[in-house]
Amino acid sequence: MVFSSLIFIFLFLPITWILYYSCPKRGRNFVLFFTSLIFYSWGEPKYIWIMLFTVSYGYLSGLMLVRSKTEKGRKFWLILSLIINLSILGFFKYTGFFVENMRNFFGLQLSLPILALPLGISFYTFQTLSYTIDVYRRKVNARHHFIPFATYVTMFPQLVAGPIVRYADIDVQLDHRKESLSLFGEGVEVFLMGLAKKVLLANTIGLIWDKIKIMPSSEMSVSLAWIGIIAFTFQIYFDFSAYSDMAVGLGKMFGFDLMRNFDYPYLSKSVTEFWRRWHISLGNWFREYVYIPLGGNKKGIAGQIINLFVVWFLTGLWHGASWNFVYWGLYYGVLLMFEKLFLKKFLDRHPMIGHGYTLIAVIIGWALFEHTDSGSLYAFFAVLFGKGVLWNLTAAYYLRSYGVLFILAILFSTRLPLASAQKIREKVPAAYLFILGGLFLLTLVFLVNESYNPFLYFRF
Repeated sequence: MVFSSLIFIFLFLPITWILYYSCPKRGRNFVLFFTSLIFYSWGEPKYIWIMLFTVSYGYLSGLMLVRSKTEKGRKFWLILSLIINLSILGFFKYTGFFVENMRNFFGLQLSLPILALPLGISFYTFQTLSYTIDVYRRKVNARHHFIPFATYVTMFPQLVAGPIVRYADIDVQLDHRKESLSLFGEGVEVFLMGLAKKVLLANTIGLIWDKIKIMPSSEMSVSLAWIGIIAFTFQIYFDFSAYSDMAVGLGKMFGFDLMRNFDYPYLSKSVTEFWRRWHISLGNWFREYVYIPLGGNKKGIAGQIINLFVVWFLTGLWHGASWNFVYWGLYYGVLLMFEKLFLKKFLDRHPMIGHGYTLIAVIIGWALFEHTDSGSLYAFFAVLFGKGVLWNLTAAYYLRSYGVLFILAILFSTRLPLASAQKIREKVPAAYLFILGGLFLLTLVFLVNESYNPFLYFRF
């Protein structure tokens, strides 16, 4: 079940609202936990046991860390938690990748296992680990009641695609959040904007890339390759940021204040800045639980560079069990290293150059990210960088047919639409409500009439 579906909007969500707000406050965490399990198991009920085990073991790990009398005992329970959680994630996400590489590199006759990736496992594993690590560090107290902790891990608004919520950021809210009509209305507003962004922009511009990427490289011009990958650049941003917006809006409907996950990343003037604005919760997680424990920037330039590459290797691998994700992570590791060593001062002095360089670097990065097959990756990059004709009639057709859509995509990648909407809201509230209602109706028309409604980050 995805947020941008009629069954979620008109069945699951209203029923959840009714159950939640008809229940006394002390029982609302249980309602969220119960409905989140239904949401999770809607498409793949056979994997519900993995989530329940992860939740239960995370809860018990916190209790054992508190009850351990010695530092040695506390380290034992922390390490055991890390091993078990990462082993489960590794088994489902990377077993096929490992076996395939053993076959390719060593010629071993191994059967390739077919394992479906449990929905949201990368996200709820990281959330459970943040709890265990922070309890070990004594930054938070362990939960002695199961339901609030289970609600934190399984909460459906941010379960499958984030933002990755650290336990420390939501601990108090689990017990003392204040639901209100105004906060609920604000949540509906944020959700509807995210829904419109997903359906009207991400889905529409994503169709362009879906058509171009299946073309044989011999039929693709250089310009068409760039049109295609720029379309994907917009698709993945609108798709993922819209889902995060909807998650934040849903959180507000139930009294939670979830962190913002995107801050107009395509306005960045350096790759370093881009990664402060893109998938903010993931960057915070790796900085807090990997980069800083490794020593961060306190071990000299050489140590900082090593730590940087470790983080970006893991970031790439976290996104998927394929070499292109490893290349993608290391590619950003190299760019960030050069920025720290040489480029930062120059980019700060020349923001326009920095913006252009960042956009090109990010677009190339998305080409790496999207092609999981090595053959298609090399073929596409060959065309992207000059192999074949520069221009053809197909490229002209796409520009003529979708030029307005690209202009809208550029516009909605900036702050201007939201700033304009806020001004209308302040000065003419009735007009703002009319626009918001019109967007919702238009979104429903698209949902009823189209079958193309993917969510890209479900695969991670």
